[in-house]
Amino acid sequence: MDFTKHSDKFRDGYEVRSEVLGADYVAERFAQADAFTIDLQEFLTEHAWGAVWTRPGLERKTRSMLVLAMTAALNRPHELEIHLRGALHNGVTADEIKEVLLQVAVYAGAPACLDGFRVARKVLSEAGLIGAPAAPG
Repeated sequence: MDFTKHSDKFRDGYEVRSEVLGADYVAERFAQADAFTIDLQEFLTEHAWGAVWTRPGLERKTRSMLVLAMTAALNRPHELEIHLRGALHNGVTADEIKEVLLQVAVYAGAPACLDGFRVARKVLSEAGLIGAPAAPG
């Protein structure tokens, strides 16, 4: 990636995004970007990751738990799955993920919580942190 045309916030954001979500994942997002989506990748990297995730006010673990709650509440399973992996990189435990999702049930509703648990079970199982999901009935 050629960083010479980008701001310091972008470079900082790229580094944090790579540390949280994995360098291969982030490199793939940019490699797959085309003329239509590259501006989005650059915007998210600079503004979400470079301007917010780099702020000193919250630890990455806390930021991850907030993102889990918001993506579950907004019923965004694709983003939830990505950020569950990132949360594990940031030290969030399976028990903490469970507690975040239970909090979602109270404030965003049972359907959002149930879908969140489905996605979390898949990611936690793949990570070897819980048993494999039971076969559908």
